[in-house]
Amino acid sequence: MTNDNTTHFGFKEVPKQEKVALVRGVFDSVASQYDVMNDLMSLGIHRIWKRVAVQLANVREGDQVLDLAGGTGDLTTLFEKRVGKKGRVVLADINAAMLRTGRDRLINRGLAGNIEYAQVNAECLPFADNTFDCVCIGFGLRNVTDKDAALRSMYRVLKPGGRVIVLEFSHPTDPITEKVYDFYSFNLLPKIGAIVAKDEDSYRYLAESIRMHPKQDELKRMMEEAGLERCEYFNMTQGIVAVHRGYKF
Repeated sequence: MTNDNTTHFGFKEVPKQEKVALVRGVFDSVASQYDVMNDLMSLGIHRIWKRVAVQLANVREGDQVLDLAGGTGDLTTLFEKRVGKKGRVVLADINAAMLRTGRDRLINRGLAGNIEYAQVNAECLPFADNTFDCVCIGFGLRNVTDKDAALRSMYRVLKPGGRVIVLEFSHPTDPITEKVYDFYSFNLLPKIGAIVAKDEDSYRYLAESIRMHPKQDELKRMMEEAGLERCEYFNMTQGIVAVHRGYKF
């Protein structure tokens, strides 16, 4: 049970001021193998989850998009195609190693003109009020120390009429899926991490962080308390992943 000065790092309780450094250590370690591990962890299905999230974002040509926890740039690549040359996508991440990996990948793909990069903390975004048509955070909210502060910050930088998209691992909706998922997460995933990324502990943390993340209805309530309206969520793969969407009016 956490108090005002502590938070969860996986199943561990740690001082709030230490979590950012701990999470940074995880992603510094896995950055170079992050995409390979994503494919192995999800059997490639993460690409479908991301496409669904972008579709639900309803991004149009000329829009301004903030891709938070954008990591190696998968969502930014999809958004870039939709906003076109008149639009802008900001690939943002708190982790410098992940941001460098994403920037290098996008430059190698020839994507540069309408993409910017920013190392930011989601809890205190360094952008003006009412800047973006869409703020998306993909598989990153669970790693944020103060999720409520992050959602409020996302709401602040969103334009009226804009939407927040949260793509995140969530909680299975049926007991059979939950049992299979638990076995995979705590028995197989760390071993895959040890072999491929040479880091068993980081992938054990990632599995634990998913279990500590708010359930679907709780996250919807948190988004509403941050000021977002018409909040809803869409379960995918029996609730293993969910996309939450909320609007600013």
